[in-house]
Amino acid sequence: MEGLTPTQITSFHENGYLVLPNHLTPTEITSLLTETQTLLDTFPLETHPLTQFTTGDDAKDNKPHVGDDYFLTSGDKIRFFFEPDAFSSTPDPTTGKPALLKPKQQAVNKIGHSLHTLSPPFRGVSLSERNAAIARSLGFKDPRVLQSMVICKQPGIGGAVPSHRDSEFLYTNPPSAVGWWFALQDAGPGNATLGMYRGSHRGRKGGAVRRRFVRRNDAEGRAVGTEFVENTGAALPRGMEEDEEEGQGPTDEDLEILEVKAGSLVLIHGNVLHKSERNTSERSRFAYTFHVIEGADGWEYDERNWLQPPESGEGFSKLYR
Repeated sequence: MEGLTPTQITSFHENGYLVLPNHLTPTEITSLLTETQTLLDTFPLETHPLTQFTTGDDAKDNKPHVGDDYFLTSGDKIRFFFEPDAFSSTPDPTTGKPALLKPKQQAVNKIGHSLHTLSPPFRGVSLSERNAAIARSLGFKDPRVLQSMVICKQPGIGGAVPSHRDSEFLYTNPPSAVGWWFALQDAGPGNATLGMYRGSHRGRKGGAVRRRFVRRNDAEGRAVGTEFVENTGAALPRGMEEDEEEGQGPTDEDLEILEVKAGSLVLIHGNVLHKSERNTSERSRFAYTFHVIEGADGWEYDERNWLQPPESGEGFSKLYR
């Protein structure tokens, strides 16, 4: 199966992202949306720890739920994370827990983080020859799939995602991450679509990975949360090493607010700066995303990363079959 064209490869390397329309068929879109709705309808609320999701970017967000066990052990499971604004400000007096202000189906921020292994519909569109061909086009030697999730961006409460680089969260030394982001519903201005800073993955534009999102351990070495730390390893992908040029960092002029139709695939370089705004519209913005890292010799997946390989010892999922 054919991968990317030379023009598409050039565009990806120049901009740090690439939009591929009609990557998913209407049947595949319907299948993934149906599966998502089934998951939302059937997960048990009574046994859920009511874990909310934030990146912990702001000091006010650095609450225990950011790195609790439910989150840190989700790498080989399907789990549900709520929007912080879906809860009442005071606990329910009868349960002592925060009370949901919306039905659970409309309160979930994301479902993750191993849909590509545990859900047949998501597995089918993830570990595919189409995606393997794209990975070959991008030069991957042994691509591994990890951190698969549906991002819901619920109407009215879908939280903003601050500007970040994906390699901060899934760090290899040297950096190698690329995101596969599939629009399951139309995404555009007004419903919190992606905002991409063109060229911001380049070292001269400040694209180096300066910080990392890692597990925070206690004195006994047990993971008790997450935190951002300074990156002391390689900061740019192999072959992209270059010094930052003063005054060349990303600006508002570099920001492109994407308009992507359902079924489109957006490839996101691990070093490119991107974000999404809060969803203030009355329509959701469901998207499915996973990441690919290099698993070949010469690239090391760091043992401090928040997401670790399954305890089974099988490692992250191979894309080449």
